Amino acid sequence: MASLQTLFGKGSKGLIGLDISSSAVKLLELSRKGTRYHVEAYAVEPLPPGAVADKQIADPKPVGETIARAISRAGTRTREAAVAVAGASVITKIVEMPSMLSGDDMEEQIKAEADQYIPYPIDEVSLDFEVLGASAKNTDAVDVVLAACRKEQVERLCAAVDIAGLKTRVVDVEAYALENACQFLAHQMPDGGRGRTVAVVDMGATTTSVLILHDLKTIYTRDQAFGGRQLTEDIMRTYGMSQEEALKAKRSGNLPEGYETEILAHFVSDMAQQIDRSLQFFFSAVTQYSAIDQIVLAGGCAHIAGVDANVQERLQIPTVVARPFAQMSVASRAKPANLAQEEASLLIAAGLAYRAFDEEKA
Repeated sequence: MASLQTLFGKGSKGLIGLDISSSAVKLLELSRKGTRYHVEAYAVEPLPPGAVADKQIADPKPVGETIARAISRAGTRTREAAVAVAGASVITKIVEMPSMLSGDDMEEQIKAEADQYIPYPIDEVSLDFEVLGASAKNTDAVDVVLAACRKEQVERLCAAVDIAGLKTRVVDVEAYALENACQFLAHQMPDGGRGRTVAVVDMGATTTSVLILHDLKTIYTRDQAFGGRQLTEDIMRTYGMSQEEALKAKRSGNLPEGYETEILAHFVSDMAQQIDRSLQFFFSAVTQYSAIDQIVLAGGCAHIAGVDANVQERLQIPTVVARPFAQMSVASRAKPANLAQEEASLLIAAGLAYRAFDEEKA
């Protein structure tokens, strides 16, 4: 029998957001007083090559050891975590269910009907659902989002967290975590995002996730295989460096003369082209929209100096680098100066850390 309540889950006070990407573990812990958020702890710890491939954990042990180092670096004592599975490995579908059903009855009906929606054997997936609200098409029904992911992937993710000495409290979907984090970007958006169409582009090591919001609600998502690893490979090929040497040189900025004009400029041009391609897919798929009011750049590639101005010039769309913590206070142990330099790459971690406040909303 498929297990329900494995994805989504419920948050609780004292929850670490753990974004396990292809290249690093990113840890973030938030607290809240009233409407004000506070960064309690954060850390970014690089993963050994090959530990995570195509956003799937190949070996939980080195990932767990990396999480443990991130915990130590952050100085947090919190022992429950929220993690996420990558969108490409998750099947989501919105279905209608009778509004009269109790939670238990709805769970039983979803179990009985899940094979209609999931193309895998049901005993091989972790399955969960969440009620979105009343159906616009049927007054006697509610819309329910159904999410399924192969059990093996969820089990490896939880095993890595367990090795680090933590308990997995929430397993989310990356796209939902990214959407949750976008509330922390409203202060950067024109009119606070109200009535505006904004593209949030999270560009990591291997994958670029594009989330398009209208009036702060997601209307389109797309993942594509492009990221900072291409720049690393260009450096390796051009200068004869190993992957480790290229990553170190990229982080420190210690690269030969001509790097910015010969290598980096070409990569940023490719980056702008990939964003433009995603926007064209959006306009083709959601035809009632014909313009983007703003692009918000996130992920590791957003830290490239001047990348926002370059993308804005090429696409002629106002562009900013994500600053999710600009209106938050930051604990001294979270090293505010370091956090400010890395915050654009912490959006998914922020969306996961936000799950700590789910029970306050309930």
